[in-house]
Amino acid sequence: MWPTRFPARWLLTLWLGCLALTVRAESSTLTLSGPPAVVSYPLIHLKESGKLAHLANNIEFRLWSNPDQLRAIAMQGNADFMAMPTNVAANLYNRGVPLQLTNVSVWGILWMISRDPQLTTLADFRGKEIAVPFRADMPDIIFGYLAEQAGMDLRNDVTIRYTATPADAMQLLIMRKVDHALLAEPAVSMALRKTRSFPLSVVAPDLHRSVNLQQEWGRLFGTQPRLPQAGMVILGPRLADKALITQLEQAYASAWQWCIDHPEPCGAQAASHIDMLTADAAADAIRHWPAHYASATQAKPELQQFLQLLLERQPALVGGKLPDNGFYGQNNNDE
Repeated sequence: MWPTRFPARWLLTLWLGCLALTVRAESSTLTLSGPPAVVSYPLIHLKESGKLAHLANNIEFRLWSNPDQLRAIAMQGNADFMAMPTNVAANLYNRGVPLQLTNVSVWGILWMISRDPQLTTLADFRGKEIAVPFRADMPDIIFGYLAEQAGMDLRNDVTIRYTATPADAMQLLIMRKVDHALLAEPAVSMALRKTRSFPLSVVAPDLHRSVNLQQEWGRLFGTQPRLPQAGMVILGPRLADKALITQLEQAYASAWQWCIDHPEPCGAQAASHIDMLTADAAADAIRHWPAHYASATQAKPELQQFLQLLLERQPALVGGKLPDNGFYGQNNNDE
């Protein structure tokens, strides 16, 4: 006989409910999405390793390659767990897209790449022509702000050659069309690898990592040398499943650490999903990935300061205002 406090009918109902939940989980698809950059490497590892198999029987990774694709995927609800720049996440949230930031895992991957090894600060680029991707977007805004803080007049002291994509800026640099470019990983490592694999008569024989913009940020402002540049968001219906959010965040944090500790196998996995990427360049990018990780709540003070800077210089980048506490998964009554 069943104990009187656990009637058989109640236990049967509970068992059937659990079975239904199990079947639903096993038949579901969990879609991960990210750009061809280091923030996506842990997502690719999660897919390849099978570490999310207990959450869904089908794990997809969907690559986005430009801001338009990112916005389309997010606004149409075609991903559950998605990597994106922090300002884009804030922008979409402020425009009513249902999402929540779960972490900031990329704290600066911007570099000046140059043919001149003597250039060690942004002020050294006075009088130079620089290829810069994505006009009036986050990398361009950061570069301009830091250059001004270094005492440069952007209208007169430098010539900016804007490109549609980082790949275009990289090609201009490699093919000797420009001598300097602002790039993010893994484009930096790809450029440095490519110049060692082609005839010297065709491409730039020597390129150098010049100014680390994160280090320059810390030097100019006397703060930590890091920028809360990109992280992960939960989208759409998955926002209602707090347990799933916790599990995905924990899984991503573990995969992030695995990639930091194992750059070669992580790089090989990344290259298998990103056509333009080589395993060696992907591993190089990981080695230059700042080993700092923070949950959305932990990152909030630095991220708010960073978003405030973008808001003051280009309000549209963050949707015209700072996001409220709900963006960080907090109650909006919280201080």
